Amino acid sequence: MSTVTRRLLKELQDIRRELGEEIVSLEPIDEDDILQWRAVLHGPKDTAYENGLFELHIDIPEQYPIRPPTLTFVTPVCHPNVHFETGEICLDILKTQWSPAWTLKSTCLAIHVLLANPEPSSPLNCDAANLLRCGDTIGYNSLVALYTQMYSM
Repeated sequence: MSTVTRRLLKELQDIRRELGEEIVSLEPIDEDDILQWRAVLHGPKDTAYENGLFELHIDIPEQYPIRPPTLTFVTPVCHPNVHFETGEICLDILKTQWSPAWTLKSTCLAIHVLLANPEPSSPLNCDAANLLRCGDTIGYNSLVALYTQMYSM
C-alpha cells in the first residue's frame, strides 16, 4: 500500500468519525479510486450562501500530502475567489502556502471560511470583487443570494 493511500485511508477514517456541521459529506467518489473525492459544504450561516449546498471535486496527486490536492466547485458559485465557469478556487493554501499538515477536511473547512470571508484583492470573479471593492455589500449579497438560490438549493 502506498504512502498516499495509507494517509487517505487514515483521513477517511477520521472523517467518518466526525464531520461537523460545515461539511455535509467528504468521501472518495469511487472506493476503487482513492485519489478522486467529492465534498459537499453547507453555505456558511449568516451569509448569502446560507441554506445552499455546494459540491466540490477533489483531485489528489500521487505526491499527496507533499503536494496539495486540487479542489474545484462543481456547483456554480458567485464569489470573488471562485471562477464562475471552471470552479477554480483562489486560496493560498491550495498553492504556495500548502503544508502536509493540512488534511482534506481542514482544507474543506478553509474553503468554507473563504465563502464567508471573500478576498476581493485577488479575484477570479472580477464582477463580484468589484462590488465589494466599491463598498456595495448589498449588491454583492443580492447577487450571491440569487446565484445560491438558482444553483445550490
